[in-house]
Amino acid sequence: MLEIGSIVDGKYKILNKIGQGGMSIVYLAMNERANKQWAIKEVRKDGVKDFEVVKQGLIVEIDMLKRLSHPNLPSIIDVIDQKDNFLIVMDYIQGNSLKNKLDEFGAQSQELVIEWAKQLSDVLGYLHTRKPAIIYRDMKPSNIMLKPDGKLTLIDFGTAREYKEKNLADTTCLGTIGYAAPEQFGGKGQTDGRTDIYCLGATLYHLVTGMNPSEPPYEIKPIREINSSLSSGLEKIILKCTQRNPEDRYQNCAELTYALEHYEEIDDIFRKRQKKKLAIFIMTVFFAIVSLGAGIGFGKAAEAKTDEQYEDVIAEANSLTNEDSIRETLKKAISIKPGDKEAYINLIESYYNPQYGDENDIYNFSVDEAQEIEEILNDFGSDLKENKSNYVEVSYELAKAYFFYYTYGNEDKSGDNENAKYKAAKKWYRNVIDYSDENIFLYWNESKIYYEISEYYTSIGDWENTGDFKGKYIEYFNNYLQLFTLASDNKKINNDNIKLRMYQLFSSAIAAKTEKFINDGVLIEDIRNLLHQMQTEINSIENPDSNLESLISSININNKKIEIKLQAMSGS
Repeated sequence: MLEIGSIVDGKYKILNKIGQGGMSIVYLAMNERANKQWAIKEVRKDGVKDFEVVKQGLIVEIDMLKRLSHPNLPSIIDVIDQKDNFLIVMDYIQGNSLKNKLDEFGAQSQELVIEWAKQLSDVLGYLHTRKPAIIYRDMKPSNIMLKPDGKLTLIDFGTAREYKEKNLADTTCLGTIGYAAPEQFGGKGQTDGRTDIYCLGATLYHLVTGMNPSEPPYEIKPIREINSSLSSGLEKIILKCTQRNPEDRYQNCAELTYALEHYEEIDDIFRKRQKKKLAIFIMTVFFAIVSLGAGIGFGKAAEAKTDEQYEDVIAEANSLTNEDSIRETLKKAISIKPGDKEAYINLIESYYNPQYGDENDIYNFSVDEAQEIEEILNDFGSDLKENKSNYVEVSYELAKAYFFYYTYGNEDKSGDNENAKYKAAKKWYRNVIDYSDENIFLYWNESKIYYEISEYYTSIGDWENTGDFKGKYIEYFNNYLQLFTLASDNKKINNDNIKLRMYQLFSSAIAAKTEKFINDGVLIEDIRNLLHQMQTEINSIENPDSNLESLISSININNKKIEIKLQAMSGS
């Protein structure tokens, strides 16, 4: 064993032991030169039968991980082959395994499990699309780490392999009983991406029911037999993942991710609701025919009636001045015609627009308001998606509300708390990117840049913890230059409040990390030019109100800090 307090390879100080497996011990270590913490996995040579065979397996695992780059995967930093042991230096992942979470709290909430499932499906999809594909083969709660920010990291690639076509004898007795697919045992077939889908399904079963499939009776039952309140949609997804025949499972992770994103639409409750809506529609058609006469066809009569009712309710909302009354009326309009964009967009704007609410509430999008619109979109999103153009516009408006106005329920506007706004905005900007293109939607390019900026803010902590931030700051700077061009030259961003919030965002980022931007290749002169252009744009704003004045003051303070740092770095 390594001694606590000892120095390994002249730079890694062993702080304490944090884990132990059959052949290895994991320590927390500090690289005192870089002031960073890492995990060191020690495999001792004595007491390990056929160590050279074990070592070759470790080398395969290390080489595999070194070629990968994904936010849900660990990074290998260093490998040290010593006389008595073999050491692997890797990311130190703060948090607990999902196994520990199950042991402490039992079955996890359905909503949480579905969010985790999307992350895991995404990282498996990444592995399966490498050239050659990588099959993980040991998905289970103990191999999944949950970090404080809610992100998962997949660990232990000891059983992973590169896919080799027609290699039918590749999987004898590899994997964990209960989680492993049938083809992983006894030479019953070759493992491929569908094997990992089985393992993920078994893992989701354990997480959402608390029933461990690797313990007697070693079975995966329909989840609603264990908890009747669970979604039949999720039940169908898990059952399809865990079919014995790979041909009967989801054939790739893209299919699985799509199902997870639409699990409510698979749900029996959803189907019943759709049947009820159809019955109401038929009755509406019938009475419309009676009132309008047989000369109008069934569909047109009902549609005309619905349109008229919808327009009346929208007009009523526009005539109101009370914030709560406006919102309730807009929600009523959405329920009448859930496929139209106008009521959704008006509702989203009502959360932060200065014409609504009191002076202290303007330009704020609260957690309760975010929850309200998200629930509405969960209920009616499938109707809205039937018209991609409408869905894109609503997604854009909601992304903008999150990015610029979300207060994320905490007075501390920093760190992981602030990440909530960018994480939420990123999801809806992603919808804009996926459901349209620059030839269809005016703000597509803008949305793509905002998506990249959101990715910067949600990932920067991970980059800096691992030291893997080369090229990230200059990429963010260049994204901002593109956005600035859209705002000033093309006049696509003509809202002064949004412009100033955009300027504040960037000036705050570069003031906090000026040295890192410069060290990553951003030129001092380019930063100064941007500050000058920003100031020119600010000076062109006529008669700013108190909110805009506050933003301008914040930007000016940041810009002064930046200039002082630039002078110190350039010596001028």
